Amino acid sequence: MTAQTLVRRSAAALMMATLGACSQAGGLGNVLGSVLGGGQQANQVQGIVQGVDTRNRQIGLQQSNGQTVAIAYDNQTQVVYNNQSFPVTSLDRGDQVTARIQSGNNGSYYTDLVQVDQPVQGSNGSTTSSSGTVQTIQGTVRQIDQQNGLFTMDVGSSRITVSMPYSPSRSDRDRFERLRSGDVVRIAGVALNNSRVELRQFY
Repeated sequence: MTAQTLVRRSAAALMMATLGACSQAGGLGNVLGSVLGGGQQANQVQGIVQGVDTRNRQIGLQQSNGQTVAIAYDNQTQVVYNNQSFPVTSLDRGDQVTARIQSGNNGSYYTDLVQVDQPVQGSNGSTTSSSGTVQTIQGTVRQIDQQNGLFTMDVGSSRITVSMPYSPSRSDRDRFERLRSGDVVRIAGVALNNSRVELRQFY
């Protein structure tokens, strides 16, 4: 385990504690109330990502005044960068984002759309992705979705969907754009679930 990994895990643990405090205090409602003006409905919160709590389904955002709020998300929440959609787990600590806020039941709030305004420098969408274990996978490309940064590949008897990180290296982006159905490729990726993998790099 590298020193950088230890630092990022320690930061993530600290973030979880911060999120818990924010959610108990109902911080988001206070923030939305503070930015209302002239009867207007506040529906956006801007800030810097502090981390993603996948257990409680919350995104921690630090605002310009230093306050961190916990914003709930669900399975339908989209993260958008460069007109491409990504899972919430692609968010990196330090990303600058704008979250669109919707009203839920019992006066709660959640975000259905997170626009990445500026990724953290060197981001590859890997900070909070599932367990973070990188696996090497080889298979045959079947379908390619350039618009959403996805491709499917057959690996043995299974078919998986591979999503591009929202800030890939130039070489990985070029390789993705050259993909064709039938290509045999070998990648490094992190499993998001049983059928979805996020790319780390092409070999």
